[in-house]
Amino acid sequence: MTKIDTSTPERVPPTPSHTVGPFYGYALPFRGGEDIAPAGHPATVTVHGYVYDGEGNPLPDALVELWGPDTEGNVPTADGSMRRDPASGGFLGRNGVEFTGFGRIQTDANGHWYARTLRPGARGMSAPYVSVCLFARGLLVHLFTRIYLPGDAAALAADPLLARVPAARRDTLIAADEGRGTYRFDIRLQGEGETVFLEFQ
Repeated sequence: MTKIDTSTPERVPPTPSHTVGPFYGYALPFRGGEDIAPAGHPATVTVHGYVYDGEGNPLPDALVELWGPDTEGNVPTADGSMRRDPASGGFLGRNGVEFTGFGRIQTDANGHWYARTLRPGARGMSAPYVSVCLFARGLLVHLFTRIYLPGDAAALAADPLLARVPAARRDTLIAADEGRGTYRFDIRLQGEGETVFLEFQ
């Protein structure tokens, strides 16, 4: 019979920390995730940008989720961003008519992402914005931020959240107008120009 001495417990080194991904490319992205606005809608805008790590390198495997209100500032109640065929179980995609306000986009090999959505209307005292949730390598918890669209300086100045952000960092929440309904919004995880992220409790 083998006896084990338990008087001096064996010292086992702690398990090294590690991230939980990225596994996003397997099941989370869906075809047409970037096409949030119904096809041909006149209020469609394109928002695009890059996701950068703390050293300024683009992340080729980040996942950006967007939620936005319609042009009147109403939160959409339509479902169906990821409709499936009830007979085959295959993916049908959006129906092209209803606006769900939701999109999910994986960055490409250069860390770039884009989405076509409706220009959001103002809600309450807030300036028009699109909510963002970011998943990326090195993050154990996803990050939240907002994309405010420029064009109404008075609304941006009166926005309750922007008013709480130090003036030097507000620009990290406001997209740059590139003209013709296109806006650029880069997300920087750390370092110079780090995006302001929000914590919900």
